[in-house]
Amino acid sequence: MSLSSETIDEVLYPKIEPYATGMLPVSDRHTIAWECAGNPDGTPVIVIHGGPGGGSQPSYRRYFDPQKWNIIQFDQRGCGKSTPYADLEENDTMSLVSDIEALRLHFKVETWHVFGGSWGSTLSMIYGITHPERVRSFILRGIFMCRKSELHWFYQEGASHVFPDAFEPYFNHIPKDEQSALIPAYYKRLTSEDVEIRRAAAKEWTRWEMATSRLFPDPEYLDKAEDLDFAVAFARIECHYFINGIFVEDGFILNHTKSIEKIPTVIVQGRYDMVCPVKSAWELHKRLPNSTLHIIPDAGHSMGEVPIAKALVEATDLA
Repeated sequence: MSLSSETIDEVLYPKIEPYATGMLPVSDRHTIAWECAGNPDGTPVIVIHGGPGGGSQPSYRRYFDPQKWNIIQFDQRGCGKSTPYADLEENDTMSLVSDIEALRLHFKVETWHVFGGSWGSTLSMIYGITHPERVRSFILRGIFMCRKSELHWFYQEGASHVFPDAFEPYFNHIPKDEQSALIPAYYKRLTSEDVEIRRAAAKEWTRWEMATSRLFPDPEYLDKAEDLDFAVAFARIECHYFINGIFVEDGFILNHTKSIEKIPTVIVQGRYDMVCPVKSAWELHKRLPNSTLHIIPDAGHSMGEVPIAKALVEATDLA
């Protein structure tokens, strides 16, 4: 449930289908899936999904006026329809930045708006820091800068104090002698040669994240952990990135905000976001003088929560 009287269908634009889909080889190993929806002659926006490993979603098209926007989505390396599936080789942050640029060149886009939430906000900003001249604006949600402190809060201790019931199965999946370092313990299992060990760990990792993503837990989110094809890619790729500190220095984004400080930025952040607490959005906003921060008082982390969805649609309508 939500405190809003509106439904998600009332807030979002109607469902649409892509007008084009395809596969783009980005290395000898990886090929990424893409789609375009909305108006082929509209304003281009690249939609960067979360995770890492979450994959693009048909519902993301609905946050944009289909008459105004040319909505470009892609599945990051190893997830969704991209190949090879759940692969960790050549799968790192700067490779994903390179893939976004490859898509821009493929579509012959000079500049575009960048839309991303959670890990999608992380990758959006690192892309912008690397290629600021290509970004017209950022629309960001659930700010995640992948600092050690943020990872510790969610995957070791912090959110566990608010959701002890949901945390317990995730915590107890790991033997006691490894519980002081849960990310490495899960990484060992998610990269095991034994498919059943990988799947069992992926299920618990994914279930913990889905249980905490909304202000009011949603059974449909919890069901994602039961989809083991989704869970394995999601958990393996996330853990791979996190154990490697997303392949950049700790605090990379805040250390490089000078590159993006002139880019118009809208930040939508749930007050009760347990996955990516509001502190990170606040710190980012203070470093970006051309940013507007909307703290949504009755929401958690998910862009599927009505108040967050409404704020995102308002942002895309105004961009």
